[in-house]
Amino acid sequence: MAEEIRAEMVANVWKVVATAGDTVTEGDTLVILESMKMEIPVVAEVDGVIQQLAVNEGDVVQDGDLIAVIG
Repeated sequence: MAEEIRAEMVANVWKVVATAGDTVTEGDTLVILESMKMEIPVVAEVDGVIQQLAVNEGDVVQDGDLIAVIG
């Protein structure tokens, strides 16, 4: 079953660390968001393979926007 990783706040996508097809384990950093000059890592919540990465560096995400799908 696929696990969706969603943004928890409005932020800029500062850096994309992972790519689609990467194997990740729980706790691995997928992207780093920037909000109010703070860097917030978005981490994998489950072990698996990244099926979709829905953001690019420079994007702005809103609360609830899809960041990645891990299957």
